[in-house]
Order: sequence, then C-alpha cells, then structure tokens
Amino acid sequence: MISRLAKVLGVDVNVLLSAVEQSDECPDVIMVDDNKIILSGGLPILQEVMPNATVTGFTKPKDAIEYIKAKRVVLALLDIEMGTISGLDVCREMLKINPRLNVVYLTAYRDYSFDAWSTGACGFMLKPITAEGVREQLNRLRYPFRTGGEGS
Repeated sequence: MISRLAKVLGVDVNVLLSAVEQSDECPDVIMVDDNKIILSGGLPILQEVMPNATVTGFTKPKDAIEYIKAKRVVLALLDIEMGTISGLDVCREMLKINPRLNVVYLTAYRDYSFDAWSTGACGFMLKPITAEGVREQLNRLRYPFRTGGEGS
C-alpha cells in the first residue's frame, strides 16, 4: 500500500516512511558545498540558528541526494558551483525526491540568481553564510518548520 501511495505522490517510499518517524520538532537540514572550509564554517551557524535541527554537511552532491532519499529533509542549502555538477541540477533532482523540500542556494556570484529561481528553490544567499542571513531566509521559506531558535 505504501509503495502505491509513493508512486501516486511521486515520492520515494523512504520519504513516506521517514515522515512517520520524524516530526518538525527535530527537523533535518543539510548543507552541500564542495569547499570543506565553507562547509565547516557554515554548519555551526546553521546549528546556532536552528538548535533543535539535525544539521548534516556534504561535500559530494551524490551523498546528499542519497541522504534525502532516506530522510525527511526540510531544508537544503546548496552551493551552485560544485565542480562538474551544478547545484541547479542537484536542486531539481532533490525536488523530484521531496517536492516539499525548501532549497536555498549559496553562492559567491550574484549572476546566478536569475537561473536559480527557475529551479523551484525558495531562497538565495551570497557567501559567506551568516546567522542573520539564515534567519532572513527561514522567514521566507515556502514550507516553514519549527527551528527551535529565536522566533520559531
């Protein structure tokens, strides 16, 4: 029955199963950036802003996509330029798996903002990531969730 429901909804079975196990009280958030320095600087900021969240970082987009197949991720912060893989394509793939995923792009280049909006993302931040910038993006999410931080 669950596999039929997943097919009708167009989502992976694991997304449905993990939705039962996980609530918005402990949201799952990921950050994907091929630059380890950016990632190691950004993860603590995300944890500070969303103290109840499980925050996980990935340097390889393939690993992040597999994680989203297995977990009910509510927010993905994606670098746009990741070597040979575009964050724009990663976003499209992630939204096929979980259409209710909030995606916020991270980049050092303003020029990408025009292309970014056509992918289904709901936010765009220039690097470096800041707590204030994250809070601002959280207020604009298409599918809000409880962060456990200020004002949630």
